Amino acid sequence: MFAERTQWNLKTNRLSESLARLRAAGGQMLDLTASNPTECGFKYDGSAILKAFISPASLKYHPDPRGLTQARQAVCDYYGGRGEEVGLQDLVLTTSTSEAYSFAFRLLCNPGDEVLVPRPSYPLFDFLAEIQDVTLVRYPLFYDHGWHMDLHALEKAITERTRGVIVVHPNNPTGHFVKPEERSRINEICSAHGLAIIADEVFLDFALGEKNAASFVVNQASLTLTMSGLSKISGLPQMKVAWLAVSGPEPAKREALARLEVIADTYLSMNAPVQIALPALLAQRHAFQQQLMARVRTNLQELDRQISEQTQCSRLEVEGGWYAVLRVPATRTDEELALALLEDEGIYVHPGHFYDLPEGYVVVSLITPEREFALGMERILAAV
Repeated sequence: MFAERTQWNLKTNRLSESLARLRAAGGQMLDLTASNPTECGFKYDGSAILKAFISPASLKYHPDPRGLTQARQAVCDYYGGRGEEVGLQDLVLTTSTSEAYSFAFRLLCNPGDEVLVPRPSYPLFDFLAEIQDVTLVRYPLFYDHGWHMDLHALEKAITERTRGVIVVHPNNPTGHFVKPEERSRINEICSAHGLAIIADEVFLDFALGEKNAASFVVNQASLTLTMSGLSKISGLPQMKVAWLAVSGPEPAKREALARLEVIADTYLSMNAPVQIALPALLAQRHAFQQQLMARVRTNLQELDRQISEQTQCSRLEVEGGWYAVLRVPATRTDEELALALLEDEGIYVHPGHFYDLPEGYVVVSLITPEREFALGMERILAAV
């Protein structure tokens, strides 16, 4: 009765079962996996957000497959504020980056075609690809005084069925940006093999350095599909606004945009009220990002202070994003460690294997409220 593409292993793992039992019993827990900014104590201008949806224009229907002009202009202005130029005609609005991935996979791949994806990275990729009948092939990231892309292994992984390369800029959970020399080499590889670059930049604005990393929206050497959205930029995941920006050489760019317009026109998934509100919603990013980055820096400082007082654990370098990867003694599997921390200490962390990290790593969220983060890390370091 059901399609093979949905034949997933739906059995609940031990960590999820333990978490469900703890929550059902009303047990106390410090959650160091926080990813929903609307539940992390950040202050939003609720009045301005709600006011943005009060518009008579929302009562009329003027569909545009790529998105309403004023909404796309707001995205262009966002990039303009970063010093990067994006044309109105180069944007396609989507309801989420997940939908943007769907559009990209449908544009580039026939059933069974391959897309290269970094390891470690976010586990959602597997589901997004399987639903679209796309096969993911991993290329490794390696750690040597910072994270790097194994570009030799990436090129070796290319087959006649490869259609694109996903780069996550900065990566989740490693928090590293694609370096300029890596970008140059990726462009060479993709140009030589006729591949597209799919650039996931949802954490782009959250750099810990003094300078912002350059977006892939200005990449011209290869056909490039760059995605981002309000979920992270403005801390508004409930608003369901994202986009694809297409760049690269002509005529591949023109052809991609023409085909994406048909895909978007088939669904017309973006609703008018949120598109009309988009300029105001993007404007919320300034206050939100200031709050979030202050918390990330405070939590990182506290993490480093606690780590400096012991010798069992260390953290890997992070350049941006919301997460930190901790190296812990590999005396048991990372799932066993996460389970023990939850059941014995009331601390919830993600085991590294969730992100295809090897044994001996756990991942913690840096947007956890400061007091909870500090207390949670004290318990983790004491336990290991």
